[in-house]
Amino acid sequence: MQKRRGPKPPFRGRQKQNPHRTNNEIRVPKVRLVGENVEPEVYATEEALRMARELELDLVEISPNADPPVCRIVDYQKFLYERKKKEKELKAKNKKQEMKEIRFGPNTDEHDFEFKSKHAEKFLQEGSKVKAYVQFRGRSIVFSDRGEVLLLRFAQRLEEVGVPEAMPKLEGKRMHIILNPKTKKS
Repeated sequence: MQKRRGPKPPFRGRQKQNPHRTNNEIRVPKVRLVGENVEPEVYATEEALRMARELELDLVEISPNADPPVCRIVDYQKFLYERKKKEKELKAKNKKQEMKEIRFGPNTDEHDFEFKSKHAEKFLQEGSKVKAYVQFRGRSIVFSDRGEVLLLRFAQRLEEVGVPEAMPKLEGKRMHIILNPKTKKS
């Protein structure tokens, strides 16, 4: 392997590009200007830029696909900060629903059934989905009816906090049922 001689080439990583066109990047003849301290109407781009400079703010293109494009006179860094803050709040409100799994065998006894049912009840109350399945091993697949009865009993036990999506399904050596949390009426 041969070593490279000479100076290192400059780093050409991704340049961070602004999501909006600002000031001199706006190349259309007319824009619709909206915002505070401005009469909302259509202005020539040069006129809008001049108004932004007088207020010591930036002309930011908000809606580039409109005809004419909609612009606003704001402090661009503050505008980006507030937008990022709003997105973060929305993301916090939209909690991703988790899927919790509960595993049974075809010969699960009463104590284990109750113990796992209590866990599933807690998961449903927290707002998570619950996937309960019966794992058949070897020849125990001949007892698939026991698995179905077990899952239906499980769904019935949790009917106050969860709603089954469908009847138990057998896929390969697993039979499963999915329970969704009941929506709370306010």
